[in-house]
Amino acid sequence: MVSALLTAALVILSLAVLACTYRLIKGPTRPDRIAALDTIGINVLAMIAVICMLLRTQDFIEIILVIGILTFIGTAALARYIERGVVIERGDDEHGR
Repeated sequence: MVSALLTAALVILSLAVLACTYRLIKGPTRPDRIAALDTIGINVLAMIAVICMLLRTQDFIEIILVIGILTFIGTAALARYIERGVVIERGDDEHGR
């Protein structure tokens, strides 16, 4: 019973990744593409968690954490790039360089 539900969850998450991939390709705007990329990352994270439950293992927990961190940093960096045109600003020091 639980295995069937987890398998159904994997199928639904796979369909969500496909839908987000369509949105990533079609857009129409950059923020739409960034939101789609973020959602793909979260869905992949959830798929790995479901696979961990199916296999009854905790071996992939570190991978889940890394994907979560990279998804957050990537989304924040892309949003900043859209807003300001740069990801990392280089401030002038006291000598005017």
